[in-house]
Amino acid sequence: MKKILIISSSPRKGNSDALADSFARGAADSGNQVEKIRLADKKINYCRGCDYCSTNSAPCVQKDDANEIIGKLIEADVIVLATPVYFYSMCAQLKTLIDRCTARYSEICDKDFYYILTAADTGKNAFDKTLTAIRGFTLDCLDGANERAVITAGGVWHAGEIKNHPALEKAYNEGRKV
Repeated sequence: MKKILIISSSPRKGNSDALADSFARGAADSGNQVEKIRLADKKINYCRGCDYCSTNSAPCVQKDDANEIIGKLIEADVIVLATPVYFYSMCAQLKTLIDRCTARYSEICDKDFYYILTAADTGKNAFDKTLTAIRGFTLDCLDGANERAVITAGGVWHAGEIKNHPALEKAYNEGRKV
């Protein structure tokens, strides 16, 4: 049994969130412990760049939900990052959480990662820049990060357009394989 943490960063319960739910069902059906956090339900301030954390080897001084979530990232075996693609990058909610990992990113090590991305665009390169940005955090900054799968759904803009999309089954199946 693995401890799986799903970070759903969409500001609405829309398409990437539905894919995250599908992944969660698959992972739970395989007997894993699954927790999903919707960043829209949390208070996460922007990183202030004050350097307190790095100069004092201490957690961030801000008192919000980020420190708890980062603790869960450290404890998880598997991390799923789900985001809608806005202007060819991850949404601001996910980027804000990633920036807040500054204090403890070196503790988020030896994790398996899955990425769930949705976009209105249907072009074959619609996800490239978002993946580059996410991989900049996971693969370039986190020791022992392993990318396991990328699940994408293009042509979904408005909430609910993911219904009957083949990515739902792919998300479920990837969850089952964890």
